[in-house]
Amino acid sequence: MRADFSKYLDTLPGISLDEMSAIRLMNRTDRKYLATEAQLLKLLEMAQDDYMVQVIDGQRYAEYRTTYFDDCNYTMYVKHHNDFKKKKKVRVREYMTTGDVFFEVKVKNNHGRTKKKRIEVEGVSSACNEETSDFLDKYAILPIKLNEMSPKITNHFERITLVNNAKTERLTIDTGLSFHNEVTGKDLTMDNLVIIEVKRDGNTYSPILEILRKLRIHPSGFSKYCIGTALTTDGIKTNRFNIRLRKIKKITNHYVQITDNNAFRRS
Repeated sequence: MRADFSKYLDTLPGISLDEMSAIRLMNRTDRKYLATEAQLLKLLEMAQDDYMVQVIDGQRYAEYRTTYFDDCNYTMYVKHHNDFKKKKKVRVREYMTTGDVFFEVKVKNNHGRTKKKRIEVEGVSSACNEETSDFLDKYAILPIKLNEMSPKITNHFERITLVNNAKTERLTIDTGLSFHNEVTGKDLTMDNLVIIEVKRDGNTYSPILEILRKLRIHPSGFSKYCIGTALTTDGIKTNRFNIRLRKIKKITNHYVQITDNNAFRRS
């Protein structure tokens, strides 16, 4: 299927990482959508006239690995599950295409507005230290301290990033999503699932929203941390996510695969 994506990605104008980084969405709102790979192919075909694709070292895909932190009671997960107004996540994200690694805190309010702060680190194993603890205290009021947290789940995916010609919105498209639960050792793959996130500057015109409507792709919240945790952690509360989990199962044609091996562990 990736070869099919490339057929359309290769015909889009490219935009460099530096050019992309210069785009500032000052009043940003985020909205996520879940789709199938077949729908993504159609979306890319329909987006040809209105979008550019980010290119890094000649590649139109970027590879990501993200490790999320929580305490032994899964306090961050539970607050998200219980629809706490401000949803906060603490993670280490490895930008594998560039080699950059960042300790990040992400805060999303109930109006769909997201703020993300980050600091460069060497890796997951060295991410919890005095510097990152001070950083966390400065940028996020959390119910738990960093020294109470440990890695809970790691995900891996490939990302396509599009920007509209007016440079007023970014579109991230994640495919090939897989998880490794750092506590239970369970691995999870989600074939056929595509996670689309539209990041817009206020209420500016969005060509992609028209395309999504035509393809009958509707908004659907999706937290990689929460969904991965819900599916690979025994006995954890999932009630609020059950409708979403059923939708994911339908999209993946019931091929959500969970195993107990450690194939996803970092070498």
